[in-house]
Amino acid sequence: MQNFSQTNQERRFKAFVSILGTTQLHLRNPYMIAWWNAALPGCGHLLLSKYLRGFTLLSLEILLNVMANLNLAMVHSYTGQFEMAKEVLEPRWILLYIPMYIFGIWDSYRTTVDLNKQSLLADKENAPVTSFNLTGLEINYLDKRNPRLAVLWSLLTPGLGQLYIHRLLTALFIISWLIVFIYFSKVLIAVHLLFLGQISEATTVVEPQWLLFLPSLYGFAMYDAYVNTVENNKLFESDQRNFLKKNYQTYRVKLSDWQV
Repeated sequence: MQNFSQTNQERRFKAFVSILGTTQLHLRNPYMIAWWNAALPGCGHLLLSKYLRGFTLLSLEILLNVMANLNLAMVHSYTGQFEMAKEVLEPRWILLYIPMYIFGIWDSYRTTVDLNKQSLLADKENAPVTSFNLTGLEINYLDKRNPRLAVLWSLLTPGLGQLYIHRLLTALFIISWLIVFIYFSKVLIAVHLLFLGQISEATTVVEPQWLLFLPSLYGFAMYDAYVNTVENNKLFESDQRNFLKKNYQTYRVKLSDWQV
């Protein structure tokens, strides 16, 4: 069942519920979106539901970062080994990395400003919302969920918070890269050695080039799950209010225009 039917009467939609997730327009802080793209390029675009652009930038970030040994150079610079940091950097790749990194920050800021304008117009026009989608493969619908629970699942395993709120594309991408980062960083081997009391071996077995991706991925997964759970809850309440006003409001019962 697909209740999304666009006609020439709509200039824009407030939200769209598909089997892959819920995409909606809502106000965002451009500086926060740009900051997430600075932390891990592509993440800011994923927060905006600009999936193709986000996946492309994040994949480029990982490829160019690894080929340029950028994370490894950062580790050396953190420990005061500046000459070694210069030696491990690969200039052929780092010069490709810089324009991609700057573009990701700039484009995420610009896109956020534009989408905020579209969101304000959608609110003013009381733009329609699709609230239910049923197919032979999946069901998705507007519902209220617990933001703290979404953060908890993301803390345990990044991507599970997105599965909890039905952001399937983002969840699949996060979990896929999580497996890659954990495997190549050998962090689980290090944890195993720590349990055995072999601290020095655990320190040497870790690959810092891949390990430094994990903090950004964990942080983004928790933030994305929390923010989108809160916004989905607001969208659910707004949709319910508009439905009741349209179908049940009479001259004796006046529902407030105040948006929750």
